[in-house]
Amino acid sequence: MESRVIDRRTLLGLLTALGAWASETLLALRGKLSPGPKLVTPDGKSISLTGDKATMAVLNDARLKDMEVEATGEALAMGEFKIGPIHKKSMFVIRDGKKLQISYWCAVCSIRTYTPGVCMCCQDETELDLKESFQP
Repeated sequence: MESRVIDRRTLLGLLTALGAWASETLLALRGKLSPGPKLVTPDGKSISLTGDKATMAVLNDARLKDMEVEATGEALAMGEFKIGPIHKKSMFVIRDGKKLQISYWCAVCSIRTYTPGVCMCCQDETELDLKESFQP
């Protein structure tokens, strides 16, 4: 059997193509967020949600209960969905047809975080802050 040597450029091209293909396999789901955490789709299906630790903290934030959300990720098993990592901005609230980024704001210290909890500075509870964009 003949072996082939692949040069770096060819390997880089293959990896880039594979990365593009993998990014296209992501799914987007929309529905109302409910405790569990679960997403209830417009047709009434209940889908269990999972994700990294920071994403799970957001999913379990009671302030988001019953809000319409869109989550990007991958289907696991029947009725289960894994949301992409928090640093990839894989979850949004949908309000008036607009996708709003989920973040948390401390008005005292002007510190923004992407998970609920207390401010790292003053230790006050951060407020849910939904924005269209954080770009200036």
